[in-house]
Amino acid sequence: MSTFVGIDVAAESFDLVCRSNSKHSKAQTFPQTAQGHARAIRKLQALQPTCIVLEATGIYYLDLALALHEAGLPVCVINPRSFRHFAEITLRGSKTDPLDAALLAEYAERMTPRRWTPPPTTYRELRDLGRHLNRLLHARTQAKNQLHALKSRQGAPKLLIEDTEEGIAQLNQRIERLQQAAQARIQKAPELDQQQTHLCAATGIATASSLALLAELCTLPKDLKANQVVRHAGLDVRLHESGSSVHRPGRLAKTGNAYLRSALYMPAMVAIVHDPYAKAFYNALVARGKKKIQALCAVMRKYLTGIWACMQSGQPFDSSKLFSDQHQQPA
Repeated sequence: MSTFVGIDVAAESFDLVCRSNSKHSKAQTFPQTAQGHARAIRKLQALQPTCIVLEATGIYYLDLALALHEAGLPVCVINPRSFRHFAEITLRGSKTDPLDAALLAEYAERMTPRRWTPPPTTYRELRDLGRHLNRLLHARTQAKNQLHALKSRQGAPKLLIEDTEEGIAQLNQRIERLQQAAQARIQKAPELDQQQTHLCAATGIATASSLALLAELCTLPKDLKANQVVRHAGLDVRLHESGSSVHRPGRLAKTGNAYLRSALYMPAMVAIVHDPYAKAFYNALVARGKKKIQALCAVMRKYLTGIWACMQSGQPFDSSKLFSDQHQQPA
């Protein structure tokens, strides 16, 4: 008799449901702590399940997935979007943590997902550093905007201006320290070091942006196709058409990795100015009636495809291979 397990993960706890003979057990809740993980592992080792499924939601799933994997249990981590589509197909009405866990157990039985392989420790550390750097960079941008507003306003207290300047200086120090730490981890991994060198061959990608891109891409499964990576970033176009009357404009999905989209934005902005192939492609799309932001997102998609290809092939980034002559011709 096969047993399938679904785990719904939250910030402070997770719900576990077992499924055997098409019947679900009552949901059990465990705390998101090392002790909670150990209790769940003991229970699961006694059950010897065929498959354990949990979603890759935020950062909360990773510690639990690692603990299960290290205990020798068959853990599978799935994309939240695929689970959402599965829930829609089963016509589920309500949504609670125990119900999600039960549906994940059913997903494990019906969909037979592949086993999860954890990324190396260095890669996970790099991703954490990259995401924290992203948050600090956004905080610095906000602080600079606030400083500009204060200096532009007559009568702004000098103390506020000085305090904001001190905050920016502290953020600069923190960003520099974390960038050095992230760069040290890249240099310790020969594969990452080589990939960073190849990425920096692209117009618009320097040390900081290559670090942010590697931090998000290095933990992805290496067998992903380029279109899967594009969907992971939320840069795929979602169409809404039905019959002969419903034809809504295509829009970006934006349900993927926001950190990856953020890391691609500035390189694409630089590329449409300084890279002749990206510039011609961008101008051709605008000439055909695309909005500038749509054309920029198309360049981001192209760049991401090229970045993933050079990471897989071990060759330097070459934009001439991304943009065909046909794409560069205006309508």
